[in-house]
Amino acid sequence: MVRVLATGTFDILHPGHLLYLSEAKALGDELYVIVARESMIKHKPKPIIPEGQRLSMVTGLRMVDRAMLGDERDMFAPLREIKPDIIALGRNQFFNEKELEAQLRAHGIHARVVRIQSFEECELCSSAAIIRKILERNGQLDR
Repeated sequence: MVRVLATGTFDILHPGHLLYLSEAKALGDELYVIVARESMIKHKPKPIIPEGQRLSMVTGLRMVDRAMLGDERDMFAPLREIKPDIIALGRNQFFNEKELEAQLRAHGIHARVVRIQSFEECELCSSAAIIRKILERNGQLDR
């Protein structure tokens, strides 16, 4: 049984998220997803959708076998519990695969890191693009 782990913010679900999670699921038998805690997101703006609601949305996706919120202090804590065989990174996630593998080994986690190369190209395939479109429609953003 190959256990795959995917992670992300999943602020506003869009086709890119579905492609990423579908491709991750195809790598194994079980797909676990860690939804980022707001307190741990430092590389981009804080999510609009509360973390409990983001978790509910991801949990409801057919390809997801189990979803959980990340740890607020140690990003490796849930990984030690899940024991993934593979960690799937999205094409645009900021992790460096080799550095992440080294950090995993240092924490006693022996998972292979795989970068998903598929990427959904569409006008509204990112949470930021969706937010921008809403602001444009409401006249709150110059076109």
